[in-house]
Amino acid sequence: MQVVSSISDLRETRRSWQNAKEVIAFVPTMGNLHQGHLKLVSEAKKSATKIVVSIFVNPLQFGPDEDLDAYPRTFEQDKAALEALGVDILFTPRAEDIYSRGLEQQTFVEVPGLSYMICGASRPGHFRGVATIVCKLFNMVQPNQAYFGEKDFQQLQVIKAMVTDLSMNLSIHGVPTMREPDGLAMSSRNHYLSEQQRKLAPTLYATISDMASQIKQGRRDFSVLISEAKDELTQAGLKPDYIEVRASDSLLQPGHEDQNIVILAAAFLGKTRLIDNIQIAL
Repeated sequence: MQVVSSISDLRETRRSWQNAKEVIAFVPTMGNLHQGHLKLVSEAKKSATKIVVSIFVNPLQFGPDEDLDAYPRTFEQDKAALEALGVDILFTPRAEDIYSRGLEQQTFVEVPGLSYMICGASRPGHFRGVATIVCKLFNMVQPNQAYFGEKDFQQLQVIKAMVTDLSMNLSIHGVPTMREPDGLAMSSRNHYLSEQQRKLAPTLYATISDMASQIKQGRRDFSVLISEAKDELTQAGLKPDYIEVRASDSLLQPGHEDQNIVILAAAFLGKTRLIDNIQIAL
């Protein structure tokens, strides 16, 4: 496995792969890899001949009071895990190369509508930062395919919209959420949880799973279901950020014609923000 930090070196290798007609898959990450990240690589290997994984903790998607400085960085561990999976290039760009004119002067990419609702309302500017860095990485790597986890469901929809709107020549693949045995969605931020908080954390998934079961049984009073779920989380010791039931493709309020919906939820345990979702076919 090559470890490449230079954009020009990455592009030189990319050109040789293109000439050899390789199929290139890309998995962008912020590091501190867990089994969910590694599952993305395994899925990519099923259809691609070359795999690029990036590690870059992107400052543009963190708010002023968020955990940029504290975000876990475990490079050597991540490198060993990716090498064991047969990744071809680990791309580790420098912030000064990504944002050469500084964050304040950076040209940005923003997907209207999708970026402002739900998680975007709670974290203003977050999806602008995500779309900008993913667009830049796509331009650097120029993959044929890219893989993202479905745990960040809204992020996945934002990226799909960006690729469509900007006529990018690549396919986007979502991979189902990997979970701990007790149902907690795997996340790099789970290590922030204390022992007691870790025991409470699966409550988020259990709560929206119960919502999903009731919806499958025919309940359509979504606002009441949401209110009940928020009460359950609060009583369990979590602080709900949002719980929403939306159409899977548009993330708008579901209409009678929508056959695929998604429950999206976020809640705080102390300072740790957990997110999760469940997709439902009606």
